[in-house]
Amino acid sequence: MIASIVAELGPWNWMLLGFILLCLEIFAPGVFLLWIGIAALIVGSASLLLWDAAFWTWQVQVLIFLVLSLASAYVGKKLVRDREQASDQPLLNNRGAQMIGRTATLAEPIREGRGRIKLGDTTWRVSGPDLPAGAQVRVIGAADTDLELVVEPV
Repeated sequence: MIASIVAELGPWNWMLLGFILLCLEIFAPGVFLLWIGIAALIVGSASLLLWDAAFWTWQVQVLIFLVLSLASAYVGKKLVRDREQASDQPLLNNRGAQMIGRTATLAEPIREGRGRIKLGDTTWRVSGPDLPAGAQVRVIGAADTDLELVVEPV
């Protein structure tokens, strides 16, 4: 059944695939199917012109589609990256980095390099030199996981 549909549609197979991919991009946006859909439309346009050519087999069409998909995705990524603007709030979703430079009082002592402080309404795990509870500390960094702050005595 599928073979008969493909045979009947001829060069329009690629156009149909391209439009389906573009419609899927609308319903599931991610700016990825767009570039593959454009590649399918280009192969479909070439198929309209070259359908009767002896070298224009389905293998050649698929190979050109794959190359165009990769090329259009690469060009699309560069276009999107060039249009990105620097954020006016680069630390917006990086709460640990926002705390660097603040001072606080240890809520729990730092023992074996670990303790807790309270900054604002949040209790943070901290790492640093062993200190008693109530000592003043300054945040000098945030761990990679952004769940732990690095402190030093004030």
